[in-house]
Amino acid sequence: MTPADLSRCVVSAVRRAVEDGELGGIVPARVVVERTRPGGVGEYATPVAFQIAKGAGLRPAQVAEVLARRLGGVAGIERVEITGAGFLNFSLTSVSAARLVRDVRPLAVVEVPDPPSGEPRERFVRAAVARIEAAQGVGPGPEFPIAPVARRDGDVLARYGGDAVAWAVLTTPARETPEFSDTLLVQGEGNELFRVRYAHARAHALVRNAEQLGFRPEIGDDVDAPALLRVLADHPLVLEAAAHHRAPERLARHLVELADALLDFQYRVLPQGDEKPSAAHRARLALAEAVGTVLAGGLALLGIDAPTRL
Repeated sequence: MTPADLSRCVVSAVRRAVEDGELGGIVPARVVVERTRPGGVGEYATPVAFQIAKGAGLRPAQVAEVLARRLGGVAGIERVEITGAGFLNFSLTSVSAARLVRDVRPLAVVEVPDPPSGEPRERFVRAAVARIEAAQGVGPGPEFPIAPVARRDGDVLARYGGDAVAWAVLTTPARETPEFSDTLLVQGEGNELFRVRYAHARAHALVRNAEQLGFRPEIGDDVDAPALLRVLADHPLVLEAAAHHRAPERLARHLVELADALLDFQYRVLPQGDEKPSAAHRARLALAEAVGTVLAGGLALLGIDAPTRL
């Protein structure tokens, strides 16, 4: 079971509990499931019990107990635990690399019009939120305050360029004031935007290099990349959370984590020395290509270009 499967599974459990009379109220169309914070219980958690407790006429802990019983025996869920006043926490069985790679599809990014007025920061943030919401198939949420930049937007746009300024403001929560520094201009590992773009370009370069060696990507499970697979598996949940919270910074931070994992993994993709291309190399290449696709789609949602060569 993937984390995205888990979200749908929780919705199904709520629906069945309502149909069977164990719970009352309205079944939510979506349930936000997020990775637990360091030191938390399990791998993933959801506050869904708090979301439906009032309509059910029960305490969140009681709702959580009903759902935990229903979800405890589901294939792919290793363990369900209740923490606090009613948080559901899950540990999942491992998902195959082939399944994760096969599920990756190029993202169709919906173009949205810029807000009719407002400073560049407001336009960047509102446009990114609108694209993320459209990609998730949810309607526009309520208006939210966006803090102004410390310097005049025109000044930072002229100095750093649109993509760098967009990255700076979209990695900062809307209520906080973004900061700008010359790090945004550095073509090196100290610049997060550069790392994300570089990882995307490296994914393309690996495919090109493999073609020169006579092989192409081929989906398979012969991939030893737990860190990269974990971050890739979280991508659908990150998109859902970014849309739900109207928080593009969640997507931006995830792209950094995904890029760093790919940059660590890249050295094991192509044959080394006298090695001949094997099924493992083809599977690793397929994983790298899939991650490149996700990085490109994420940058597009943020309104930032993703060059294939740097």
